[in-house]
Amino acid sequence: MAERERRLTPPYGGVFVARTRVMTAEDMQRATKRMAHEIIERNHGLDEVVLVGLQTGGIRLAAQLAEALRLIEGYEVPVGCLDVAFYRDDIGLRPVLPEAVTDIPGDLDSRVVVLVDDVLFTGRTIRAALDALTDYGRAKAVQLAVMVDRGHRELPIRPDFVGKNLPTRRDEAVDVTPDGVDLGEMIK
Repeated sequence: MAERERRLTPPYGGVFVARTRVMTAEDMQRATKRMAHEIIERNHGLDEVVLVGLQTGGIRLAAQLAEALRLIEGYEVPVGCLDVAFYRDDIGLRPVLPEAVTDIPGDLDSRVVVLVDDVLFTGRTIRAALDALTDYGRAKAVQLAVMVDRGHRELPIRPDFVGKNLPTRRDEAVDVTPDGVDLGEMIK
């Protein structure tokens, strides 16, 4: 779970309490390696691929995917980061807290952009990311890689590359850290 969601869970500053570890760090490494192979296969190599991690949770995963791609193909894939705070459709419903500077590696025109995030839930963050990307060029294609797809989509968005499908209840929380993926609750 991104730090932003932790801070915004009412009352602001709720505490995540893990109930179950669903992926270990080793499981995440294997999933990352598998997703890297799938990215290479789907795009027939990496010549046009750019990874863009979403603040905050997707940044680390994008870096791990880039490293896995480098080890497999011997090619350095450009990696950027994108903060979608000002593109969200829930501005006014919750505080807008930009996390970091957006850094897009070059022109996206005619490139395949792989958006990377830790958890896919309602799809609203990805919709915001798609809106934000248009400010940086017209990508040839946009693909989505997530470590965890927990369901409960509110928009017609589907990931192309998934580490783990994890059906959850709406009131559960998913926390992705370097140590693994935990399922639990936010306690007020």
